Amino acid sequence: MSAPKIAHKWPLKVNLEEGKKYFWCACGLSKNQPFCDGSHKKDGKYKSIKYLAEESKEIFFCGCKMTKNPPFCDGSHSKP
Repeated sequence: MSAPKIAHKWPLKVNLEEGKKYFWCACGLSKNQPFCDGSHKKDGKYKSIKYLAEESKEIFFCGCKMTKNPPFCDGSHSKP
């Protein structure tokens, strides 16, 4: 499988609402980053990652798509 497209080389701040479902783009093709817009369906290699917010808070979703802890940023964008 080829690597996902890097959408951003920085984390994307998201204000979560408790109980709401979020679908993180894993392929990097979505025009609505960091959220999925269905663009992955063109090649079928990736699926969005569903995340249910357990509480209302601010978090950082991965923008480079290389995180080892999806959908969260783990600093992979800053590693060579």
